[in-house]
Amino acid sequence: MTTLLYTHPSSLEHDPGRGHPEQPARMQALLDAFAQADLTGVERREPPRATREQLERVHDAGFVAALLDAVPASGYVRIDADTVMSPASGEAALRQAGAPCAAVDALMAGEGANAFCALRPPGHHAEPDRAMGFCLFNGIAVGAHQALAAHGLARVSIFDFDVHHGNGTQAAFASEPRVQYLSTHQWPLYPGTGARGETGVGNIVNRPLAAGTGSAPWRAVVEADILPAIDRFAPELIMVSAGFDAHRRDPLAMLELVEDDFGWVTTELMTLAERHAQGRLVSVLEGGYDLTALANSSLAHLNVLRSA
Repeated sequence: MTTLLYTHPSSLEHDPGRGHPEQPARMQALLDAFAQADLTGVERREPPRATREQLERVHDAGFVAALLDAVPASGYVRIDADTVMSPASGEAALRQAGAPCAAVDALMAGEGANAFCALRPPGHHAEPDRAMGFCLFNGIAVGAHQALAAHGLARVSIFDFDVHHGNGTQAAFASEPRVQYLSTHQWPLYPGTGARGETGVGNIVNRPLAAGTGSAPWRAVVEADILPAIDRFAPELIMVSAGFDAHRRDPLAMLELVEDDFGWVTTELMTLAERHAQGRLVSVLEGGYDLTALANSSLAHLNVLRSA
């Protein structure tokens, strides 16, 4: 079966400004790595824009309208201290949120085994009524709601291994028992959410980890807490917030993982997807701010996906 790879040129055009960590060079590093790699078994697809209906399953209608209306004709608009829009940002955000929806639709139609949505800006910090943390719309949450609303799924698991807690995704599903949200993340660190005691309606699993944790302890937590929880939930679809900023080279955090860790966890998640979800797994790019680590880690992730 085929791995579907979603990218779009607007991901190169969204520009938060000079010196910003979430730079267009992130996407160029991925595209360069993909161009040089053997991607046999990978089908490239261009994602559609997310519709208002899809966005408003997660985000307040007023927020959606206001954010899109705020996209500048020139220059920059600062949403908060970290989150900036340029003229191409609205298109990039709509494609970033549309990609997981298209991936869900394609996998449910049997058009692929799994999918990697490699677009920017990231999304997991975007809350139902607020853009923040480099994120405009919460693509993975929009995609999960597509699985619930358009395909009638009753159990979707989202594992977020970005080094920062996905406060927006947790907020979107804290009272939605059909969606399980699980996160490993450095603590303390931005955005300050993700304490172990934040459990939603029994559907939230947070495992905050100290700076310098490293590969073996992180894998032990995933093996002891994350994978068994997903197994018990028996999801009909697994989704992944694939942030690669837990890598030891990343300038924004210090969790000290390496490329092999991302390949390993992808293999483990694919095993669970085969067991419960007919192999269906949709991965969505989140963070990762060292360009070499981002490219190498994304390739490690994608190479495991395409081996299905």
